[in-house]
Amino acid sequence: MSVELAAQGRTARRRRVGAARVAALVGATAFACWLPFQLGLGDVGLYDRMGLYALVAIGLTLLMGFAGQVSLGQGGFFLIGAYTSGLLTMGFDAEERLIDPQAGIDPLLAVAIAPFVTAAIAVVIGIPLMRLRGHYLAFATLAFALIAWSLLYAQDGYTGGQYGVTVSKRLVVAGHEITGATHAAVVWGLVGLALLISTNLVSSRVGRALQAIAANEPAAAASGINVALYKLQLFVFAAAMAGLAGALFTFFAQFLGPEDFGIIVSLLFVVMVSIGGLGSVYGAVVGAVTIVYVEHKLRDLGTHETLLGWDLPSTAPSILSLGVFGLLLIVIMLFFPHGLLPGITGAVRGAWARIARESN
Repeated sequence: MSVELAAQGRTARRRRVGAARVAALVGATAFACWLPFQLGLGDVGLYDRMGLYALVAIGLTLLMGFAGQVSLGQGGFFLIGAYTSGLLTMGFDAEERLIDPQAGIDPLLAVAIAPFVTAAIAVVIGIPLMRLRGHYLAFATLAFALIAWSLLYAQDGYTGGQYGVTVSKRLVVAGHEITGATHAAVVWGLVGLALLISTNLVSSRVGRALQAIAANEPAAAASGINVALYKLQLFVFAAAMAGLAGALFTFFAQFLGPEDFGIIVSLLFVVMVSIGGLGSVYGAVVGAVTIVYVEHKLRDLGTHETLLGWDLPSTAPSILSLGVFGLLLIVIMLFFPHGLLPGITGAVRGAWARIARESN
């Protein structure tokens, strides 16, 4: 009887903790949705981009943290989601877009379709790619992102090539135009929903299987877990999240061009996840916010004519971003393999523990 009561007590405590976490997440999401209405116009755009990148990072951290798959191709899925929603909205034929401004489908429907398109592509390429490991998989996904980017030029009759595509239609929901602060609020509302889904996924039976795979893949396979299937499902989930973020980016920028989807975008996503900690969905959001802000400051710094007495070239904003984030990624992989934020917090806890032992 006492054993049953103890089990019931533990179950009740878990439910209370779970309810408290959900309440805290709902409160934080409500604050995140309220905040853009208090910001200036320039800051709203930066805040909106933070939320869009956080959506991609949430999916990628699950893929890297639990499936152990390093993907450098999330920028490619982000690109596919953006162009899918943009071209569906405006029409695929460039001449038709010029003649008929109403060509294409409803923007809301285009945004809903884009994640399914990216997920379908992820299934097709994921089946062979998930057989690869380590740097082989990383380079294969990088090649996918480069191919997707090069197709923007190869299929310029549809994508506009280097000139891009202007999306003149606005995203409208229930008669309300989703733009500016409203767009940012919607994005951060989806970030909160993605966090809720991801945390429930991690704590579910599927999550326990993923944790077993992350801890010891051969042992997980020996215990009957279908490792290949779980890896593929995470790969598809991460792609769909990137596709959704790309679809929303279309109506954030109202213009799609190749410069928005260069290889540095895929690198940024990996750096975000590495900072927040592999497998930490909340850390992914912290990493996204941090990196977008730092990139913004680096680009501002690169626009100066001189830096520390040195003349800066016109390409300085991109060079600074690529150099700093490339160096940061190397440092994280070498010295903080589980992520920069967990590494720092672990070091602080260890220091406090040593101080406490010495004081006693």
